[in-house]
Amino acid sequence: MTQTQPAGARSPVVQLQDLHKSFGALEVLKGVSFAAYEGEVISLIGSSGSGKSTLLRCINMLEVPERGTVSIDGEPIKLRGEGNHRRIADEEQIRRIRSELGMVFQSFNLWAHMTILQNVMEAPLVVQKRDRAEVEREALAMLDKVGIANKAMSYPAQLSGGQQQRAAIARALCINPRVMLFDEPTSALDPELEVEVLRVIKVLADEGRTMIMVTHDMEFARSVSDRVIFLHQGCIEEEGTPGEVFNSTKSARLRQFLNAAQHD
Repeated sequence: MTQTQPAGARSPVVQLQDLHKSFGALEVLKGVSFAAYEGEVISLIGSSGSGKSTLLRCINMLEVPERGTVSIDGEPIKLRGEGNHRRIADEEQIRRIRSELGMVFQSFNLWAHMTILQNVMEAPLVVQKRDRAEVEREALAMLDKVGIANKAMSYPAQLSGGQQQRAAIARALCINPRVMLFDEPTSALDPELEVEVLRVIKVLADEGRTMIMVTHDMEFARSVSDRVIFLHQGCIEEEGTPGEVFNSTKSARLRQFLNAAQHD
């Protein structure tokens, strides 16, 4: 794992400033700010409803925050309007930025009518307009990396949940993203399938990829993260290295959360 780079050493890959997001009367994010630097692995933890997934989805504007800014490699994502009427202002910019953000969801979101290889190749071909032969070579290499090269010509329904999630990871990797975003990537899996997906994510972390991950697995967060951020009721309650967060907890609410997680 890499060490967190001090602010000022270089600009962060991802920077969130004062993000606010509501759904109706429910304020889910209440002014969240943090930065992720090159090669840093950040785990977002917290109880259900704390705002973790919404925060992750704001990074690539699947959810548009009512206030605050998101910057990728120092470039703020352009928004227009105010409050609930805030919208993406530059479709070309957001397409380009999304092509630098690999997203892996709880549900695998694979195209059922396409083979696994076609699923992995789709975004580089359609969005990035890359050469088909080059993309196919890279897609096969990514499927090999996640351990399912032998499933390239299979369809999603023919794969286990763990294999489908590994295919989704290969698909995200094939766009050569600057940042990987994981939203509870193992929550839909049985424990034995969860292990195979976590193993793949650990390999990516060890390669020095920049990753921001929502996870319910505290032991995995401890082992893979450079920094852990604990969200509570839409705010960052505590953040630090895994040692600081798990071994030297300052927040009573975090202690309560960790105790509950141990007994799940």
